[in-house]
Amino acid sequence: MSSHREAPEMAKDPVADSTDVYAFVSPDRPDHVTLIANYIPFEDPAGGPNFYEFGADVLYKILVDHDGDGYPDVTYEFKFETVLGNGETFLYNTGPITDIGSANWNRKQFYSVTRVKGYGRKARRRLLASGLACPPCNVGPRSTANYSALAAQATHSIDGDRIKVFAGQRLDGFYVDLGSIFDLGALRPFQSAHLINIPGTAEGVDSLRAANVHSIAIEVPISDLTIDGSTPTDPMAPAAVIGVWTSASRRKGQVREGQDSSHQSGPFVQVSRLGNPLINEVIIPMGDKDRWNKLSPADDAEFAHYVGHPELAGLLPVLYPGAFPNLAALNASGFERADLLAILMTGIPGGIIPGFQNFTGATQCDELRLNVAIPPTPAAQRNLFGILGGDLAGFPNGRRVQDDIIAIELRAVAGATVPLVNPAFTPDGAAAVLRDGASGSDATGATPPTTVSYLETFPFLDNPKSGYEVQPLAVGAP
Repeated sequence: MSSHREAPEMAKDPVADSTDVYAFVSPDRPDHVTLIANYIPFEDPAGGPNFYEFGADVLYKILVDHDGDGYPDVTYEFKFETVLGNGETFLYNTGPITDIGSANWNRKQFYSVTRVKGYGRKARRRLLASGLACPPCNVGPRSTANYSALAAQATHSIDGDRIKVFAGQRLDGFYVDLGSIFDLGALRPFQSAHLINIPGTAEGVDSLRAANVHSIAIEVPISDLTIDGSTPTDPMAPAAVIGVWTSASRRKGQVREGQDSSHQSGPFVQVSRLGNPLINEVIIPMGDKDRWNKLSPADDAEFAHYVGHPELAGLLPVLYPGAFPNLAALNASGFERADLLAILMTGIPGGIIPGFQNFTGATQCDELRLNVAIPPTPAAQRNLFGILGGDLAGFPNGRRVQDDIIAIELRAVAGATVPLVNPAFTPDGAAAVLRDGASGSDATGATPPTTVSYLETFPFLDNPKSGYEVQPLAVGAP
């Protein structure tokens, strides 16, 4: 969660496993959009001596669809190269790393950024930059004493300073009580109502509170992404909406040659993708997860019945007896969840929420849809519950790093959004208050998360934890 180890095959390939995608109008540059794709789930900060890094044999992409057909119109490709300084030492660094060019840092990574306009045979490619340096992992106070400075050196302005880009280790900004949720759907704030009531704390435990990820972040002008090259100001204009997702690809063939080498050949083939949070995690069933990862969003209509009749909606009345009578009746009626299909598969049409739409058309596809004409909400006024909390700049209008995805999607699945398409339906009272409590914030969504910190400027995800400052996750990090 939101897509950490979401499919059996990808759980074995962490460097190609996307964990989260974010897309939002940049609060520090509101004529730009920030796109973030995270990879490598559950990085233990004490990761030495082989600290985490991007896959040099993986092609990473952040893709944008601006005409709603499920195919990319603008793609940013990232390719990484690993450079080993001294092969005669086991050490990641042989002394303090005071800058990203330090000779003490023994295993550096560099990358290129390529912009692809169009799709298939009509695609036009332009190399934006190459040889861009990543920062090191946060080893500890002796090795990476001033990590903020290292990260700043690895924040690059490219394409005539029009674009900012960063690729490297970050603190995982997602928060979730994994230990409770996957124990038969228990939510600690409501566990007294669970079918199997186990006394305990009423607040959730953020399972990712000390986990890092590897993040690819790019901040680009809005006009680079829209269908007509404009910077829309009217939220109701069709050109104001873009769809975003990420993917990772590997070469089609690999041959192992003896004990020390292997050879990869053939075209790149997609092995993972991610748009909306939690889609493959809790909507797509086990037997289809790996296949779903290999397909394009344009193929998603065949999975729409899982969204229209989500398994979790059927489980909630069973796991919490008596708490969801209206949802149980809705399930029994066979009602197709048009609300969820709109939120996750087509975007929300105009006329449903005053002053808002993020509709991309009739094609059903899993994309994170962002209306770029909706200005960013000032930090003091943000609501973690996004549109459900009255904040039109939050999920499912794109996704900000702070948004409480678990609470939003739990409430939607439980029926809180059904009145958008069926005004006669009355959501159960429980649907309006569901949350796992992992953020440490109150139940209104009006206060920022307390279990994880963020930045208010690019790249927005905070500096990673070091192994020296936290205990291993299995023991219990602060």
